[in-house]
Amino acid sequence: MPAIAGTSAAIAITTAMDANGLVAFSALSLIPLTALFWYLQKFPRAEMGLAWGSARGYGLAVAYPVVVLGLTALIAWAAGAVDTSETDWNKTLINIGLMSTIGILMGLITEEGFFRGWLWATLKRAGQSDMQVLLWTSMAFTAWHIAAIALDTGFDVPAAEIPVYLVNATLLGLIWGMLRLLSGSIVVASVSHALWNGLDYPLFGFGEKVGALGIEQTHIFGPEVGLVGIVLNLLFAAMLYRILKRGR
Repeated sequence: MPAIAGTSAAIAITTAMDANGLVAFSALSLIPLTALFWYLQKFPRAEMGLAWGSARGYGLAVAYPVVVLGLTALIAWAAGAVDTSETDWNKTLINIGLMSTIGILMGLITEEGFFRGWLWATLKRAGQSDMQVLLWTSMAFTAWHIAAIALDTGFDVPAAEIPVYLVNATLLGLIWGMLRLLSGSIVVASVSHALWNGLDYPLFGFGEKVGALGIEQTHIFGPEVGLVGIVLNLLFAAMLYRILKRGR
C-alpha cells in the first residue's frame, strides 16, 4: 500500500539523518518523497490540498498559535516562571518574523505537503473516512517526529518529557488536520504550522534550550513538552471538532 511504503520511507530516512547529525535538513527528505508518490499516483491538486482555502480557515489558522501560545505565556507569567531580564528582543523578533514567513513555504513543501497533502490524498483514495484520515495522518506525523526528540539532535528532551511531547505532537497533527478538513487547503495548515513554530521556538525554546521568555520549567509550561500545552491544545482541538461537527 503506498501509504505504508511512503510513511515508512519517510520515518526511516529522517531517523537515519537525525542519527547522523543532519536534523536541520531531515525534513527536506519529504520533498522528493512527496514528489515521487504524487507523480506515481497522479493526484489532482485539489486532492493534495493545493487550494487557497477560506478566510475563516486562515482566521482559525492564525488564532490557534496566537491564542494557545499567548495563554501559555500568560499562565507561565502568572506563576512567576517568566524571566526576560537577559532577552535580546531585537534578535527574538527577527527570528519570529523569519520563521513565521519562510516557514509557510517550507511547511507546504515538507511536513504539510507530505502528511496532510500526499498521505491524506492516498488514504482518501483508499476509501478511508475523513475521521480515519485525520487520525492516521496525525499518528504518522507524530511517529515521524520521534527521532528528533529521542536522539541526540539538539531538539531532544529528557526521557520523562517524551510521552508528553508525543501527546502534544498528536494534538498538533489533529488540529492542523482539522484546519485542512475545514478549509480543503494545506496552505491554511502551513500558515498555522509556520506561525506556531515561529512563535514557539524563539519564545519557549526547544530541547534543553531556554527561549526568550526565560521559562525553565518547560515540562509544565512548554507548549509542546509541557502539561499546560496538553490542556490548551486539547481544548483548541475540541473547539475545532465542534466546528467540524456543526458543519456536517
